[in-house]
Amino acid sequence: MRTMKLGCTHLEVPVVGIGCMRIDRLSQSEAERYIQTALELGANFFDHADIYGGGECEAKFAEAIHMNDDVRERIILQSKCGIRKGMYDFSKEHILEAVDGSLRRLRTDYLDVLLLHRPDALVEPEEVAEAFEILQTTGKVRYFGVSNHKPMQIELLRKYVHQPIVANQLQLSITNATMIAQGMNLNMGNEWAVDRDESVLDYCRIHDITIQPWSPFLYGFFEGVFLDNPKFPELNQKLDEIASRYGVSNVTIAIAWLLRHPAKMQPIIGTMNVDRLRASCQAADIQLTRQEWYEIYLAAGYQLP
Repeated sequence: MRTMKLGCTHLEVPVVGIGCMRIDRLSQSEAERYIQTALELGANFFDHADIYGGGECEAKFAEAIHMNDDVRERIILQSKCGIRKGMYDFSKEHILEAVDGSLRRLRTDYLDVLLLHRPDALVEPEEVAEAFEILQTTGKVRYFGVSNHKPMQIELLRKYVHQPIVANQLQLSITNATMIAQGMNLNMGNEWAVDRDESVLDYCRIHDITIQPWSPFLYGFFEGVFLDNPKFPELNQKLDEIASRYGVSNVTIAIAWLLRHPAKMQPIIGTMNVDRLRASCQAADIQLTRQEWYEIYLAAGYQLP
């Protein structure tokens, strides 16, 4: 697996990360096979969150990988916190408690990366800074980032937090690419000119924050997979055409489209299907041409002004 630097750090991570939100749906043997396949492919970056399966996903992962000190040093663990039932919570107390819970379930002493999961309207950035400082000095977390955050929300955190924000996990796929489309539709009157993301793509590139696209095969907000979906005939025809050209699957091309962007993104795939896992990781070896990238973009329904 090809690797990249995560944000402004020296941490080498695979260009495709493994999302573990659905691992609790697998049997013990299925989970073991899935994780072992990922490791064999060089995909040793595993993304968690304390809310996934109510914590069961982290526990299932630790059991399936047979966590011990030797195993821990061969993998990179990222988890997220801040979502609670009926609210978001970035209080110092909750962040510290959430990390301790994740460490306990993952059977480890530290997280490589901790992300704040979704913006908390009641965030007090001074408390976040205190929590991050404690987590770093105690060795419980090495690097910090956010998820689903706009530029000004990150700026507010950066005013107080001493540690660099190294990642921003955002919903992004071929069919959910407004952050890309908006950049090409300045001063236009079409739907793609509506600014929903505050130039978050350019902001992250300027500040060396790695964008981690989540749900890279989905359209809408968990509405379904666009691959082989009759709702997207032109897109799938184009994906199949290019996939045939490279001798790979349409899954591979969907991930390669994200990797082709010069922002050096790290897609987080959430599939629990071993074949789709292999196909996703194969995208690390595919370099789409500029023309192919734009052909896919246009086939998804976007327009060039």
